[in-house]
Order: sequence, then structure tokens, then C-alpha cells
Amino acid sequence: MTAEPEVRELPAPRKRDADYVFYELTRSICPACRRVIDAYVLLRDGKVYLRKTCPDHGRFEALVYGDAQAYVANARYNKPGTLPLRFTTEVAQGCPHDCGLCPQHQQHTCLGIIEVNSACNMDCPLCFANAGAGFSLTLDEVERILDHLLETEGSPEIVQFSGGEPSIHPQIISMLRAAKQRGIPHVMLNTNGKRIAHDDAFLTQLAELRPSIYLQFDGFERETSRALRGEPDILPEKLRALDRLAAIGCHVILVPAVERGVNEHEVGRIVRFALEHPAVRGVNFQPAFHAGRFGAHDPLQRITIPDVLRLIEVQTEGLFRRSDFVPVPCCFPTCNSVTYAYVEGQTVLPLPRILNVGEYLDYLANRILPDLSGELRRALEGLWSSSVAPGSDRAAEQFRLSCAACRLPGEPDLRALAERMFMVMLQDFMDPWTFNQKNVMKCCKEILLPDGKQIPFCAYNSVGYREQARVQLAARQRARAQAQRDGLPFDPAPLSFRFGQQDTAGT
Repeated sequence: MTAEPEVRELPAPRKRDADYVFYELTRSICPACRRVIDAYVLLRDGKVYLRKTCPDHGRFEALVYGDAQAYVANARYNKPGTLPLRFTTEVAQGCPHDCGLCPQHQQHTCLGIIEVNSACNMDCPLCFANAGAGFSLTLDEVERILDHLLETEGSPEIVQFSGGEPSIHPQIISMLRAAKQRGIPHVMLNTNGKRIAHDDAFLTQLAELRPSIYLQFDGFERETSRALRGEPDILPEKLRALDRLAAIGCHVILVPAVERGVNEHEVGRIVRFALEHPAVRGVNFQPAFHAGRFGAHDPLQRITIPDVLRLIEVQTEGLFRRSDFVPVPCCFPTCNSVTYAYVEGQTVLPLPRILNVGEYLDYLANRILPDLSGELRRALEGLWSSSVAPGSDRAAEQFRLSCAACRLPGEPDLRALAERMFMVMLQDFMDPWTFNQKNVMKCCKEILLPDGKQIPFCAYNSVGYREQARVQLAARQRARAQAQRDGLPFDPAPLSFRFGQQDTAGT
């Protein structure tokens, strides 16, 4: 008799949990071809990641925020957008291909940026503008840009002149003056400081106009300067420029790019130096983003705003703490974080330690605070904005109103308060690895182009606008020069942008 075969029960298959929390679906771009694709925002191991798959180039993943809890909690600081007086472009291909601003955009221009040239007197290994030969705007083009900004904004608060290196443009002083003449209260020059350090005539002209200076300043060590700027011995020039700016009464914001493994350890020293230098009114730390020109990097290891906040707290020994910083509500709240401090002698008193700023800027909480919709909240919104210029009378007045109930030491007048007001801001820009369409739709920092287009900064640098604009502006410049040689009128065609895999890759 044949034995029955033994029947073994196989273990039931076991389901497993994903190692992440699926937080939301958004749209992003492929870093290789710039195609717009779906992307997943994932919470994993206490951090926030963006995952996306291109049908041609495969899967990409990048770290976007180093603190998942803060990322989720910061949603309460998302202020209702303020729309411009009018939009410039129509919706045709959909975001991010219709900039701008198009009617899908959810915020007006807090900070307008005019790149007056593409050339530079440095060749930095890290340069989102990929500065080099290309174009140089005319004064007439810049004046048209400014006039259009007035049409869309009514009373713009701040405009920044950038490049390339704008200080080497032969008409930069006339451009700064044109902005001042149009009543724009805060005119800013974004510069590496080289010309300021050596050109006495230029310094005299700056003394007359006194723009705010946005000064590239990455740290103090030779290796930092070599890795980020290609010039290990650049620090003496930076310090000379700062001292010369102090002598003429120009206010300065230091702008360090913070790169993983390069200058993280210098963050606290930069803050302490800024507090002590008479020209400096604040620091704007910018975690390095990888658009334009950059070296090898791992998008899963990039440095983010929460990482820099931790570094500031540790390296300043609590002079500034993570709890002192509140997201900027006018853009998407994880893009910016800022604090302001009252500084007198050795006293450094961050405003959020004497006033619960976060409660007043919480737009989701179901509760009513005293004066929630009144003067105090408006003052805080004015300070926690991309349109503020530390050290200005307007910023000082908002700071005074914010501290009206705090009884600051000595109750200084407005001018003295402006001198004692200090800002620390963190600004995280997106690149092709971290690009999130949701964020770009509420961007309030726009690149302003000669034909009136206003393009969100991260879209301009990531999607393909910069490459196409540079080619067309250079061609326009050559055509204008030829027309002048031939004695013919010149009527420039408007800039046009085409989006397909090849076009948006900038090839």
C-alpha cells in the first residue's frame, strides 16, 4: 500500500509596512530632462524626502527637509496669498511652464530680482547663475522692467540688482538710481564685493545712493573659499569691502551658502562676526542648492533649513535657538525661516522670546488672540516677509510696533532701534532634484525680465527658463549692436519659452 504524501502547511504570506509615511502627491521635474512628472512627499526616519520616477531616466529621490515634524507643523504659517494688480501671461501649458506671473500663481512679487548681466569677475565652483559670457541689459531695458513692476505691484517694497556680478555693469549706478527715482524704498545690490573693496569712485557713488548690500560671505577659512568660490585667499577683500561700506553708512546682509562637508562648522562664527561688525544688519544663510554650476553632490545628503538651525543653536551656544525662528508666511512656510533680535552691547534678545510670534502668524488655529487682526499682526507680517530690509526705517517701525508691549531696554527712538535690529534668515531654494510645484506656485521672489515676465526664482533656475532667456538676451544684444552699426531702428521681439525634453535641458 502506497503511503500518502505528507502535506506541509506553508506559512501564510505576511504583509509588511512601508518604511515611510506617504504624506502628499505633488508635481516635480526630472533632473535629467526637466519633464514634469508626479512626485511623492515621503516622511521617513524623521526627515522629508521627494521621490519621483521619469519614464526615460528612472527613479530619483532627494532630501528636502531635515525635520519631518517641523515640516508638517509649519503648515499653520501658510498665509493667504496676496495677488498682484494684474497678471502678465496666460495659462497655456500649465505650471511651471506659463510664468509669469500667470493666473495660477498664488502670490504677488515681494522681492523682484533684476539680473543685469550674466558676466562675473569670479568663476565660482558653486554658481546657480552659471555666470559667464552672455548678455548685459541696457538702462532702457531695466527702466522698462521697473515700470512694469510698478504696474503689477503698485508700490513695490524692494528690488534687488543681481547677475552675474552686477557691480561690473557699466550702468549699474544709473540702474540703482532709476529704482530710487521710482519711489522703491529698498534697493539692493547683490555682490561679491570685489569692486567695492578696490574702486574708490564706485564707493563714492554708493555713498550717495546707499543701497542695501547683499554680500556673498561663506566663511573665514581658506578651504571654504577655495571649495565654494575657487579663490582661497578672498577673505581680506571681503573684510575690506565691509569696512569701506561701514564708513559710508551702507547696511549689509551677509549671504553664506552652506554646503555639506564644507563650511557647516563656520555657521556660528559667521553669526557672531555679523553681530559685531558695524555695517552688518543680518545674515541670510542659504543651504547650497544644485542648479547652474556645481560639483558632485548626493541629493540624499544635502543640508536643509532644520540642519542649519541646529548648527546655529549649538555653535552660538544658545545665543540663537531653534525656537527663536518662525517660518515666513508669504511664501510656502518651509522655504524660509527668520528671527529678529534687539542688540545692545552684549545683549542679544530675539523677539520671539518676548512675544509669541508664532501664535500671531498661525493662520489655521481655531482661536482668537487679542489684536489678532490689528496693528500688531500687521507689523509681524511686515517683518516676517521677503520684502523687509533690516535696518530700514520701515523695518524698524514694524519692529517697534511688535515690541510695543515688551518694554525694550531704554525705549530707543526709531533710528536707534533700526541700528539695534538684527536679522537671521534661512532661505532654501529648490533645484531639479527637490523641485516641488506646490512651493513654486506660492513663490514671492521673482526674476524680472525685460518683456515684463516675472518668473519664480526656483522655476527660473530649475525648469529651463534661465538657459533659454540667456540665449535670447545675448542674441538680442548682438542684433541691437548690429542695428546701431547699420543705422537702423531696433525693435526687440519678446522672449519666448518652449518646453520639451531637449529645450528645457538647456541644450
